[in-house]
Amino acid sequence: MASREKELSALTQTSDPPRGPLSELMRRLIYPFLRGEAPQPRPATGFYTDTTVCIGCKACEVACKQWNQLPSDGFNWSGNSYDNTTELSATTWRHVKFIEQFSDGSPSTLISPNGSLNVEPGTVYDEQILNRWLMMSDHCKHCVASPCHLACPTGAIIQNEFENIYIQADICNGCSSCVAACPFGVITRSDMGGHSHKCTLCYDRQRDGLEPACAKACPTQSIHFGPIDELREQARKRVEELHQRGLPQAYLYGDAPTDTYSAMHSFYLLVDRPSVYGLPDAPFNPWLHMAGDYVRSVAGGLAAIAALLIVVFLLKP
Repeated sequence: MASREKELSALTQTSDPPRGPLSELMRRLIYPFLRGEAPQPRPATGFYTDTTVCIGCKACEVACKQWNQLPSDGFNWSGNSYDNTTELSATTWRHVKFIEQFSDGSPSTLISPNGSLNVEPGTVYDEQILNRWLMMSDHCKHCVASPCHLACPTGAIIQNEFENIYIQADICNGCSSCVAACPFGVITRSDMGGHSHKCTLCYDRQRDGLEPACAKACPTQSIHFGPIDELREQARKRVEELHQRGLPQAYLYGDAPTDTYSAMHSFYLLVDRPSVYGLPDAPFNPWLHMAGDYVRSVAGGLAAIAALLIVVFLLKP
């Protein structure tokens, strides 16, 4: 990847030749009716985030903002551990969460005087009596069947050739249908431009053969990027390794479809309930309710018409 970046930096920068007023006017008139060529499909890519090695350094947040030229969120003290961004937004596409889990202050019998854990091999202890600090770098899940993609009325949200979900801000009309559809609260409408924004999985870098900025900046390799099939295999091996090392509660979140939601191309390795990390325990695709909603709408309309006819006939002289 580093050699590829050097190759790209050495390329000569070019720009379109200047246009005359008449040719520019014709281009503006004709351009909306032109259809470009669809890019050729590429191997599906995504993120696998191993929360067990995240150190909360926020290098991914900084790299994301720097590459995508996103404004700062300020240095406000939220009071929630070291979290100063608090949530994903139109200007924060990566958010490092800090989950502090501490006991009531009484000394734990599992801690020896030298600070090591007195844990017998093969024995599962209640994690709640252990003091720990969970950290997770959150971002868009790039769902295989994403509700935001289905809800967009203008076609601004597309699934690109890498099977990532991408928002075209110049087509977005700011209706916020995608905001309401996302069960993870990822998408937010910008206060400045009025368009919806979220993680693009560094689509521009991928097209040039580069890995996303956040994955490149992560010092502990908590964020893994690559072909989605390879990531799933790598994640499953990591879960097996953690189980063998005495962490049986480790599991994958979003790597496979469920009865109520599709698989995600950005999935996580967690060691506690999803709700502890601010994720829904059982994400539900709102489109599964559509059949029932249509039936209720039609039934309500027919009932209203029947009531109106009854009133008309009763008032008829």
